[in-house]
Amino acid sequence: MSALKYLPNLITIARIISVVPVAWLLWIGSYHTALILLVLAGLSDGLDGYLARRYQWFTPLGALLDPLADKLFIVTIMLVFGFKGFLPWWIVWLIFGRDVLIVAGAMLYRWVTGALEMRPLFISKVNTALQLILLAATLLHVGFYPLPQGVIDNLELLVATSTIISGAAYVFFWSYYAFANKKQV
Repeated sequence: MSALKYLPNLITIARIISVVPVAWLLWIGSYHTALILLVLAGLSDGLDGYLARRYQWFTPLGALLDPLADKLFIVTIMLVFGFKGFLPWWIVWLIFGRDVLIVAGAMLYRWVTGALEMRPLFISKVNTALQLILLAATLLHVGFYPLPQGVIDNLELLVATSTIISGAAYVFFWSYYAFANKKQV
């Protein structure tokens, strides 16, 4: 029974491994197969989360791997779409820069406070959802059905806005908590 506790982690690891074939399929223009793998990856994300919550199969490794898998998918697909010319480089760099800022901020926060509990902010969840919508719309646009350019442009602006707000919110809250914790010591 205790070995089952690691099942969500194995599902997440399989999702991480699937990033490579999805990126390759997108690169070579096999959009239908890439879409199938992306849907399966999304379902596996839901399944591992459900299993962890339902059976209390939480592990420190799972808490690290699950958001890592999500970020790997988003950043990898953004990079592929950037190199293919489907997304402008400014949005790819903005999203990548926000993620680097958050990781650097987390390391600095851990160094200053000696602790780190990763809890995503609501705006970060909104940002991730908007990024996924942009990626799905871009895949739909290039692989299945051309969308009006205004739809893509507006999605890019929404993602840019939520990316900037989310990055700024992390900097603000982590700075506030780091200084508040340091004063207590």
